[in-house]
Amino acid sequence: MKKYKIASLLMLIHGLFMEIGGCLSLIPILVLGNGRLDVSQPFSFVVPYFKDNMHLMLVTGALYGTVRVIGAVGLWKNRLWGLVLSVINCVVTMALMMFMLPAGILDGILACSALIIMLTQYFGNKKIVEE
Repeated sequence: MKKYKIASLLMLIHGLFMEIGGCLSLIPILVLGNGRLDVSQPFSFVVPYFKDNMHLMLVTGALYGTVRVIGAVGLWKNRLWGLVLSVINCVVTMALMMFMLPAGILDGILACSALIIMLTQYFGNKKIVEE
């Protein structure tokens, strides 16, 4: 059970600080909207579409962060749906992190670490084929 708590904390940090916190920190820039501040200017992504559509990236990031936090809370409370949701979140993050470089590196580190911890706790020392 201790490993699930660690994985849950990693997911909370990832969801609250990186995803939701990142979105909330950019709201003042978007609200000012006086044309002088370009939200996409300090960011560099592998896919130019992301840089050109930062407002959509903010909404998507907030959605991912919220779902990640919900999964982490379910995992913390020892709910099977929390484990499944968290595993799905980590796998999706692993698939998408390549498109989000350089920020995807930290996404990958947090998601992959949480996934490894959850899987090692769930499967333990079980062998593929019992002899």
